[in-house]
Amino acid sequence: MQINQNKLKQRLILLSFIASILLTGLKFFAYYLTSSNAILSDALESIINVIASGFAFYSIYLSAQPKDRNHPYGHGKIEFFSAGFEGALIIIASLFVIIEAVKRIMDPAPIQNLLQGSGFILFTILVNTAIGYKLLVEGKKANSLALVADGRHLMTDSISSLVLIFSVGLIMLTGYVWIDSVASLLFGIFLAYNGFLLVSKSVAGLMDAVDDALLEKVVNTLTLNKKTEWIDVHNLRVQQYGSDLHIDCHLTLPYYWELQKVHETIHNFENILKDSHTGETEIFVHADPCLYQCCYFCRIADCPVRQHAFIKDIDWNAASLVKNEKLYNEARIHIP
Repeated sequence: MQINQNKLKQRLILLSFIASILLTGLKFFAYYLTSSNAILSDALESIINVIASGFAFYSIYLSAQPKDRNHPYGHGKIEFFSAGFEGALIIIASLFVIIEAVKRIMDPAPIQNLLQGSGFILFTILVNTAIGYKLLVEGKKANSLALVADGRHLMTDSISSLVLIFSVGLIMLTGYVWIDSVASLLFGIFLAYNGFLLVSKSVAGLMDAVDDALLEKVVNTLTLNKKTEWIDVHNLRVQQYGSDLHIDCHLTLPYYWELQKVHETIHNFENILKDSHTGETEIFVHADPCLYQCCYFCRIADCPVRQHAFIKDIDWNAASLVKNEKLYNEARIHIP
């Protein structure tokens, strides 16, 4: 299943790469027809689509490679770098767009053949929207930041092209040529903002920042499948590298259990987490022996070594499970 998923990701990003080359050519042809600064800005931004899609294809290929001696956690982090690279290129392109727009505002140039040029841009909008939407949907399913980033970039390109068509319509209705340069300037600012978002998310991933949505998903999986013998889970760490999910945690179990039973329980614990994720999942579980304080929230009714009566269960949540301590402090129970 993982192999098929990787092949699907590679086919999708290859489709994006080929489409970006063709659509960029169409946009430059539209600029040749019209001499519109806004259309030129859109065409220049599309060059970024080509470069970014090419790099994203390589990153997805590399992230699919199995872990090796030099990369024991796999190659999934390349997708963060790919998204950051794409974001940086978008920011650079936005600077050129803004500078050119300011020049044209100060020194306006004639515009022609707007209707014909707009027809080409409308076609690129339809293609970019279809491919971008597909990349977003499949990227979220596969937890691929590279696919999501490229899909979001294409969708952003479609939105900006729609604004471009709107500005061209205004020029045709009003005859005010300066609208073209103002639209280009706004487009450049919009590009810079989206590039900044991509770079920020990339840096967060490379720095192993907590993904709150992913952490909540893992916590919800544990809560919904909570077993009586799982006395406590703490020191939970969750990281996503490409399609690969890595989970570390401590699991508190009865101290008197034999090693075989501990092993079987941890194995079942791991399988529950793996079944909730479509990609490769690597889990490291450290087994902790229970303490007498755990009796207050331990749900094992027939425990042969119980020293205190059960008082209440503890709600598992992201804030408490990430702490490197057993959860009896979370119970707010007076322990003598």
